Amino acid sequence: MKYAKNILETIGDTPLVQLNSVTKEIDALVLAKVETFNPGNSVKDRMALKMIEDAEADGRLKPGGTIIEGTSGNTGMGLALAAIVKGYKCIFVISDKQSKEKMDILRAVGAEVIVCPTNVEPDDPRSYYSVSKRLGEETPNSWYVNQYDNPSNALAHYEQTGPEIWEQTGGKITHFIVGVGTGGTISGTAKYLKEKNPDIKIWGVDTYGSVFKKYHETGIFDENEIYPYITEGIGEDILPKNVDFSLIDGFTKVTDKDGAVFTRKIAKEEGIFVGNSAGSAIKGLLQLKDKFKPDDVIVVLFHDHGSRYVGKMFNDDWMRDRGFLEEEVTTAADLIKAHADKPLVVVQTEELVSHAIERMREFKISQIPVKNSTGFVGSIDESVLLHNFIADKNIANKPIKAVMGNVYPIVGQTASIDQVSKLITKDNQAVLVALENGKHHIITKYDIINAI
Repeated sequence: MKYAKNILETIGDTPLVQLNSVTKEIDALVLAKVETFNPGNSVKDRMALKMIEDAEADGRLKPGGTIIEGTSGNTGMGLALAAIVKGYKCIFVISDKQSKEKMDILRAVGAEVIVCPTNVEPDDPRSYYSVSKRLGEETPNSWYVNQYDNPSNALAHYEQTGPEIWEQTGGKITHFIVGVGTGGTISGTAKYLKEKNPDIKIWGVDTYGSVFKKYHETGIFDENEIYPYITEGIGEDILPKNVDFSLIDGFTKVTDKDGAVFTRKIAKEEGIFVGNSAGSAIKGLLQLKDKFKPDDVIVVLFHDHGSRYVGKMFNDDWMRDRGFLEEEVTTAADLIKAHADKPLVVVQTEELVSHAIERMREFKISQIPVKNSTGFVGSIDESVLLHNFIADKNIANKPIKAVMGNVYPIVGQTASIDQVSKLITKDNQAVLVALENGKHHIITKYDIINAI
């Protein structure tokens, strides 16, 4: 009989799969190393087990201990699976930008999950770096993993991922492309591959808001490069010790939108259901297409599974809200599609200004059409309210008709975006769209910008 003695023995030996559609612009053989075949559905299973085994061997992790780590989700899953088999507890600290699916999965395998804010400095006591480190210091019989600086991270890929890719390609690999987060995957794999053939090119995929690309090119850690981004699993606002820049030939940066769009393309065009960083890796590959020759063999690594992003990249509403959904937007009807099911918020001429303020606050809007018994007769927006409030602190108790501006222009559903855009000016903040049922909807500057 042939079977694994426990789930950990199924880690590794993931397949290489030829890509055909999303890479049709590349005149070379492109192979995906699909790491979702690991039991925890990500590449992180490899280094999670390695880090635990090394910590057990040197006494950092003791029987019955608690494993503590800051994670974007995937490393936590790998650690949790090993902890179940080996009898450890887990506490994972995760940032609030990570998908709900990742948090739920970690809890499903018995881990305690603590959520921290994303938009704070790494050394802020609220950051997931700081909280996980503090918990490691305060929790009895615990081991703080620190995947960013733990050398066992890169070593796992030197011992496993690199040799697998070399063997699977028969030593013919010419380029390795992978998203960079902790740096363990790219550095460990690169070290092995370059020892086999120094001519193999290693490309890291970075995201906007991360420091890697500029640091690699200039040696400057530029804090101005750091800002919040949506892409999960790649990029950092720190320099992990596991990133060996000397092994990396270059970086390319991919936008949040492109990463999300190509994540969906991989599923729809290749039938491979993988996560956010895979989409970024493919877009990065396409950005590098001028560097490849017809006889090259390119391996791109797909980190994790698409099931962890069903509420994000694979959700049309989530994509549409961020302007990521590739829909043809040419008419007024297209512009209101995202909120056409919501009722138009209006105020009446005889209502008090305080009522308009309450509605703006409740619905988080900046402008409201004004009606009377005959139809639309005016408008009110936050800039008008602010101007009037400065002149008269009692404005809240005045009727809307005393402060309202001009009525918004009304267009049909087939009006072009150009026509609508020309109607929105400094003095006119919105346009109304007449619907077939006699009702109306509103188009604002935000809707125009979102469509662009």
